[in-house]
Amino acid sequence: MVTRTYSTSFSMAVRMLPAEQRKAIYSIYGFVRFADEIVDTFLDNDRELLLSNFERDLKEAMDNQISLNPILHAFAGTVKKYHIPQEHINAFLKSMRADLVKQDYKSEEETMEYIHGSAEVVGLMCLKIFVDGDKQYYRELEMPAMKLGSAFQKINFLRDLKADRELLHRSYFPELVDRSLDDEIKARLLAGIESEFLEARAGIGRLPGRTRLAVLVAYLYYMQLLRKIRKKPAATIMDQRISVGRPKKLLLLAKAALIYKLRLN
Repeated sequence: MVTRTYSTSFSMAVRMLPAEQRKAIYSIYGFVRFADEIVDTFLDNDRELLLSNFERDLKEAMDNQISLNPILHAFAGTVKKYHIPQEHINAFLKSMRADLVKQDYKSEEETMEYIHGSAEVVGLMCLKIFVDGDKQYYRELEMPAMKLGSAFQKINFLRDLKADRELLHRSYFPELVDRSLDDEIKARLLAGIESEFLEARAGIGRLPGRTRLAVLVAYLYYMQLLRKIRKKPAATIMDQRISVGRPKKLLLLAKAALIYKLRLN
């Protein structure tokens, strides 16, 4: 319910998965979405206290394998079943905690550390589910999964420039700490994102079964966002959130299904 409420596009991709994988991915999305909402949405509340309580409840859920919070209960079960490393969870929560206090990311290293925790490790959590315990398979797909998570996150940064700057007073791109987005900076950022998508695409083709279809749906959706951002002037991106309409999403779903059926990727 949380996934479908917050992200119709991601929910559409997840529905392509087998039932057990779908359940596990929903639990990961619910977990990261709730943490993200704490740091980005509850601005009139004590967000540090809310996040601390969330982390405490998570630890209790994982220690006891039960929680009255259905999101944390589901996530704890997924962590145990698929052996998701604690270091991934810690890295994610570190990035969420950074959003409480840090506003400007002034170096590439700072940005990449944040992206590792907020996006790359989420991709790795999902990969744990997709390979279902195959350690060699996981190692082979680890880097593409990280690149895909990073590319998705950077597209989200570009989509949310207005809200991040005006509401949250944040700047995740070092290039934009002291200046607004212009077409030159936009082109440079998009070139880097395209490079990450290219590395990720090779990994998608090696995913097993319907997992490949689900990830391909998400990939094509974000590639469409990238195309729309490329066509828009930088000033427009600073002023509005780029999105993909439902008819286009359905076309992308059909395209992904055809690629999957014909094994073109």
